[in-house]
Amino acid sequence: METWQSSALKSFFEKHPRFRTGLFILVLLGTCMAIGDGVLTPTISVLSAVSGVRLKITALHENYVVLISCVIIVGLFSLQHHGTNRVAFMFAPIVAAWLLCISSIGIYNIFRWNPHIFRALSPVYMLKFLKRTGIEGWISLGGVVLSITGVETMFADLGHFSSLSIRVAFSFLVYPCLVLAYMGEAAFLSKHHEDIQRSFYKAIPEAVFWPVFIVATFAAVVGSQAVISATFSIISQCCALNCFPFVKIIHTSSKIYGQIYIPEVNWILMCLCLAVTIGLRDTNMMGHAYGLAVTTVMFVTTCLMALVILIVWKQRIAIAVAFLVIFGSMELLYISASVYKIPEGGWIPLALSFIFMAIMYIWNYGTTKKHEFDVENKVSMNRIVCLGPSLGMVRVPGIGLIYTNLVSGVPAVFGHFVTNLPAFHQVLVFVCVKSVQVPYISEKDRLMIGRVGPKEYCMFRCIVRYGYKDLQQENYDFENRLVSGIVQFVEAEEDTTLKTTFISACGREVGNMDIEKFDAQNQDHSFTNSKSSDILETKIRKGHGGGAPLKDESLQILRAKESGVAFILGHSYAKAKKSSSIVKKFAINVVYSFLSKNCREPDVVLNVPHTSLLEVGMIYHV
Repeated sequence: METWQSSALKSFFEKHPRFRTGLFILVLLGTCMAIGDGVLTPTISVLSAVSGVRLKITALHENYVVLISCVIIVGLFSLQHHGTNRVAFMFAPIVAAWLLCISSIGIYNIFRWNPHIFRALSPVYMLKFLKRTGIEGWISLGGVVLSITGVETMFADLGHFSSLSIRVAFSFLVYPCLVLAYMGEAAFLSKHHEDIQRSFYKAIPEAVFWPVFIVATFAAVVGSQAVISATFSIISQCCALNCFPFVKIIHTSSKIYGQIYIPEVNWILMCLCLAVTIGLRDTNMMGHAYGLAVTTVMFVTTCLMALVILIVWKQRIAIAVAFLVIFGSMELLYISASVYKIPEGGWIPLALSFIFMAIMYIWNYGTTKKHEFDVENKVSMNRIVCLGPSLGMVRVPGIGLIYTNLVSGVPAVFGHFVTNLPAFHQVLVFVCVKSVQVPYISEKDRLMIGRVGPKEYCMFRCIVRYGYKDLQQENYDFENRLVSGIVQFVEAEEDTTLKTTFISACGREVGNMDIEKFDAQNQDHSFTNSKSSDILETKIRKGHGGGAPLKDESLQILRAKESGVAFILGHSYAKAKKSSSIVKKFAINVVYSFLSKNCREPDVVLNVPHTSLLEVGMIYHV
């Protein structure tokens, strides 16, 4: 039930576009920091693990440590295209062995060096420490926060495991092992103050050093793999929400849905990881960058969670404020300490986030303006009806598919096309590939088909829907699925009234029908069978044998398909107005233009043959 607090907050954002933009930028900041985490985690994990070997091989130069780390990073990213399904069975044993190793070593160090270290569990010592050290203690929190970084990635697995399983694993395995490991390291340092550098490896007993070193290296690779996969998932969802240019997304597993691979992003991440590894060569500076990235993601998550409590869960505003104050204040304390380290490496996640934010914001802005242009310049249905069934041009045999971003109305690219070439196909279908605000769309609800204009015009609209977690497959047999879906729609359509169409028989629009309403009206006529072309052929044969034959319009559509299918793709090129600022001209004319030319188009997603593709260009000013 809607509360007055949630409705007031939604109304506030609807009335104030600047605050909406501010919220959008906050979300982009957290997202880009999480992507930056995908660069820093492999770097610091691998370099930290490999640098431990210098304790045993003192003559090993730092350059060789960096070289070995780079080789491991290159190997890690080079294997991404194989997917994690082939080696995933090793992940759980490696992580379990790692946790048991560090907890066992922690217990050993506690009993050997300082059994009274258990007193450190009391928060009183933390308060005494901060009171005694003052500003220096506050600055040290930027390093203390590294003790929890990496743990939060467990909750990124909520899409693959239940919340209960994650709580049990964290509470009864991960958390106790980490506490024992840090207590053991603290007990060791209480007797070896001079070994503060690389204290982890120095606290390992001599007899088990090499086994632990090997396990640590494998654990670093597994942890890096998890963050890289999470980065792929984040960017995939950003593409679906028009916040990132469309890229190639590949399924690496036929059984596990969430395992994907994005080639372009993979190689960009690898180059950035190598640049950070070679450029910094210092795990302390990497730690400063890593801490700022993770704490920023935590704080943004807390802010957005407060909005979820208020708007989605419909809780009282006092609960949301209490949540934000309690958790947000702690995170701000750590962020303030990490900000102090910006000159010492903390600038890296800020620079990476600024670059990614600029790309994502410009792409979203350009895409939004393009949609607004399409809506404002769509062809009036009155004009279409006045042209008559022939639409004032020659109708040639075949099916013409026009790709558009509009879910209603006739796109401007159609008017632009017929103005320059007054001939078109016998059957017209306006195709719209749309991402909706739900995670998944079932295959039976993938296509929504409706009629545009009177029946004799033979014009249809098809909305191809994807959830923001759905992956658009390139082997999608779109052409046959679409034709089969249209024939099924025609067969199921009522003869008396066209309740399921976008446009009424008189040629006027039935109102601003959104996707959800259209889905509710057309769910019985959506494409449901991947082999419906065979079913239709069977129905045709039955019709000739005395059963119920297909309608004349259905036969006309099937004959048109035999004549050929042409794909018309509209390219709207954005240009900044002459009165625009230099910054906007650079963002639109250079950055957005470059991204538009190099991103993946809907024809690639729907497996459109290039021999049947016709592109129509238009320019719009923003």
